[in-house]
Amino acid sequence: MHRKLATILVGDIVGSTLQMERDEEGSVRRFQNCLGAVARTVNEHDGRVFSRAGDAVLAEFSSPVNALRAAMEARGALARVDASSPKDMRFGLHIADVMDVEGDLRGDGVNIAARIQSEADPGAIDTSRLLVDQVRRNSPCIFDDLGERTFKGISEPIRIFRVRDEIASQRWQPGRESTAKTPDKRPHSIAVAPLVAAGSADETQKALAGGMTDDLILELSRVARLFVVSSSASAAVAGMEPKAIGDRLGVRYVLSGSMRLLGDRIRLNLSLTETDAGQVVWSDRIQRPFDEFLDLMDAITAQVSATVTGRMLVADTEVARRKPTGSLTAYEYYLRGLDSYRRGGVTDDNIRESMEWFDKAVEADPNFARARAMWVCSASWLEDYDWDDGRKRLRSALEIDPDDPEANRVLGSILIWERRFDEARAFHERAMRNAPNDAYILGKSARYYVCVGEIEKALELLDKAEALDPFVPVWLTEQRAAAYYLLGRYADAIALIKGLPYQTRDCRMYRAACHVALGDTETAREIVQIATGMTPDLTQSYMRKREVFQDSRVQDELIERLAEAGLPE
Repeated sequence: MHRKLATILVGDIVGSTLQMERDEEGSVRRFQNCLGAVARTVNEHDGRVFSRAGDAVLAEFSSPVNALRAAMEARGALARVDASSPKDMRFGLHIADVMDVEGDLRGDGVNIAARIQSEADPGAIDTSRLLVDQVRRNSPCIFDDLGERTFKGISEPIRIFRVRDEIASQRWQPGRESTAKTPDKRPHSIAVAPLVAAGSADETQKALAGGMTDDLILELSRVARLFVVSSSASAAVAGMEPKAIGDRLGVRYVLSGSMRLLGDRIRLNLSLTETDAGQVVWSDRIQRPFDEFLDLMDAITAQVSATVTGRMLVADTEVARRKPTGSLTAYEYYLRGLDSYRRGGVTDDNIRESMEWFDKAVEADPNFARARAMWVCSASWLEDYDWDDGRKRLRSALEIDPDDPEANRVLGSILIWERRFDEARAFHERAMRNAPNDAYILGKSARYYVCVGEIEKALELLDKAEALDPFVPVWLTEQRAAAYYLLGRYADAIALIKGLPYQTRDCRMYRAACHVALGDTETAREIVQIATGMTPDLTQSYMRKREVFQDSRVQDELIERLAEAGLPE
C-alpha cells in the first residue's frame, strides 16, 4: 500500500434500477456499452479505470485537465451508443491524496468523488473546487458555481462547480511550441524577460513586476523598427540566462532586471544584453514616483530602442506615446482585473470579478482608457452582454486615448459582429498601426481579414504573430484553421486542429465542415455527435450567429455542411 495524489472520476448510470426492472437483458447490454465507451475515453486521456462496480466506473488520472477532458468527451461518446444519450450517466470529479492498495484506490478522496457524482443531475459533470482551481488556466470548459454542499458521511461542506459548456474558443491557453527551426537572430530583435520582484515575496509586488513587464513589452512593440517577442513567449523562458533566451527565441537582445515598490516610488534595475556574446550593452538604475510612470516608460523605450537600432527617430517615439495611469492604486486594480480576466473562461464569476476590478481602476483614475477598454473586453464574454453599452464605453475610452491598441481592436471586433465591416477595418488598422509588433493584436486582427475574405492578408498576420510568439497559443491555431478552411485547404485545417492539445467547440465545427467538403460525411457526423453530446444547445442557429462573414454565401455554405453532418437547426 502506498499513498499518492490523484484526480478521481466517478461515473454512474442514471436510474439503472428502474431500467433493469423494465428490461433486464437489454439494460445490461446498454449499460455495458455505455461503461465501455467511458472506459475507452479514460484510456485515451491517460487515465486508468481501477473499478467497475455494478453500473459505475471509477478512474484515476495524474492530470486534472485530462480527467476533465475525459469526462466531457465521455459524455459526448454516450451520444454515439445505441439507445443512449449523455443524460444516461452523471459524473463527479475530485482531487485527493488516496491510498493505492494493489491497484485499487481507497480513502476519503474516492468517497468524496462518489458523493459529488451521486448528487449531480442526469448528464451533469460536477467537480470540487479543488479541481477547478487546478484547471483554471487550461480549462476546456466553462463552470457554474453551485455553492457549498453537504454530503452524507463527509464532515465538512464542499464547494461544487458544474460544467456548463465546452469552451467555444481559446484565449490564453498555451498550445504547441512552433516546430519551425529557430530563425537566425533578427536585426533589431528583443525579448523582455519577466521582471523580478526584488527582495519580496509579496503578491502585490509580484503582480506589479508582471504588469511592468507587460507594459515594457507593449511600449517596445509600438516602435515599428523593433521586433519584440510576445509576453507569453517571454514568460515561457522565465529564469533562463539572456544568452539562452536569445538562442531559444531567435532574438539579438534581452532586456532583464528587477522591480521594487518603495512606498509610492518605483525602483527599476535594468540590463540590456547582446545575446551573441552575452555582453551587457546598457544598464540603468531608475527610481521615480509612480505618477511619472508615463515618462518612465518613454525613457526606457527610447534608450533601449536607440541602443538596439543604433538610432532613434522622432517617428519611432511618437507612435509609442500612450496614456497609462499615474495612479498606483488604479494600476494595482487594473492588474487584479487582468488576472481575473485571464481566468474568465472558467466561470462567469471570474468575468464579473474582473469587471469590478476594472471599475475600481476607472474610479481611481477616470482617464485610465485601457481599464475602460478591458472592462468591455471582459463583459463581452457574458451571454447577456449589452453590445450597445460596450460600443459607448469603448468610444469613451478612445476619446481619452484614441491610439490605445486594445480599445481599437475590441471596438473593431464588435463592429464585425454588427456586420459593419468597413468601420471595423479602420479600427483594426489603427490598432495594428499603434502596436505593429504585438502578437495578440496582430493575431486577433487576422480574424477581421478572414471575415472579409482577405485570407492571404490574414495568414500574413498570423505568420508574423507566430514569429513573435513561437510558443503558439491555441487561439492562433484556431484562427489559422478557419483561414485554411476558407482557402479550401481542408486536409491542412483538419491536421492543424487535430494537433491541438484539445478540441474547442468552434474547432470541432470547422473540422466537421472540412470532412463534409472532402466527402467524409461519416466522420463529420461522429464529430458533431460528440460536440452536441457535450453541448446539447449547439445548433445551426448558434453557428450562424457566431461565424460572421461579409460574403453571406460563405456562411451559408458552412451551415449547409454542418447540417449535412447532423447539426440540428
